[in-house]
Amino acid sequence: MTPSELTKRVTLDTCAAVGALAALGWGILGTPVGLGVLAGGALAVVNFRWLVARAIATATGGGSPAAWLIGAGLRFTACAAACGILLAYGWAHPLALVAGFTVLPCDVIARGLQSARTER
Repeated sequence: MTPSELTKRVTLDTCAAVGALAALGWGILGTPVGLGVLAGGALAVVNFRWLVARAIATATGGGSPAAWLIGAGLRFTACAAACGILLAYGWAHPLALVAGFTVLPCDVIARGLQSARTER
């Protein structure tokens, strides 16, 4: 599986799972839970796609380590600011935000295990 295929599959799977969890949370527990799951999932997908793009650029010799470090710091700052704003104004429930973030790593692990199983 190429990095672009993995990125596409993980993005689609994560968006579908986050959408379903957000709809369920929104219907049962209210707006802050639904928005928290959506925001966490969206931030996770954006961060993942950025990470894959930068990793490919660095692996092919197109990026410097200093640019990688500065970009990672800016990405982390932007993500922390977005989470802070969502939580400060009460737009997102903290546990729902974490739940949204957690969907993507679980999907990456599942895709990696599936890929390892098929390559055997």
